[in-house]
Amino acid sequence: MDFRNMRRSNKEIFDENIVEILETAEFGVMSVMGENGYPYGIPLNFVYLDGAIYFHCADEGHKLDAIKADNRVSFSVVSGTEIVQQKFTSLYSSVIVFGKAYITTGEEKTKALRGLIYKYSPDFIDEGMKYVDRKADGTVIVKIDIEHMSGKSSFR
Repeated sequence: MDFRNMRRSNKEIFDENIVEILETAEFGVMSVMGENGYPYGIPLNFVYLDGAIYFHCADEGHKLDAIKADNRVSFSVVSGTEIVQQKFTSLYSSVIVFGKAYITTGEEKTKALRGLIYKYSPDFIDEGMKYVDRKADGTVIVKIDIEHMSGKSSFR
């Protein structure tokens, strides 16, 4: 599939800069095709591991229904925002990902849950691993296999 080139190519960022944003952003927004053809955007905690994006969710609901109907998704993150009032603009870095979402199981699911603990609760690793052991069966982990991603920064 062909994806559009970035219109403001002077702000485009690549590779390690994109990965850094995906590794450090606190949350992202996944967009799916929702019911009745309306887009549906969902803010999510996530972890970027081994070139994919993972998030957890309940075992039923709007986002899983949408993924089951059409697993093509986009996922965007914004970080490092700063409003520059006197110039009527803002500074930021962002990444948008396009890919396909799948429910994971087994060791991949466990790895993603552990990755979420390391990212969001680094001061409570031992307790977090026990929590993963207790809650893993009732938690769904979705993986976004990335097909294309681009990054942009106005700090350049």
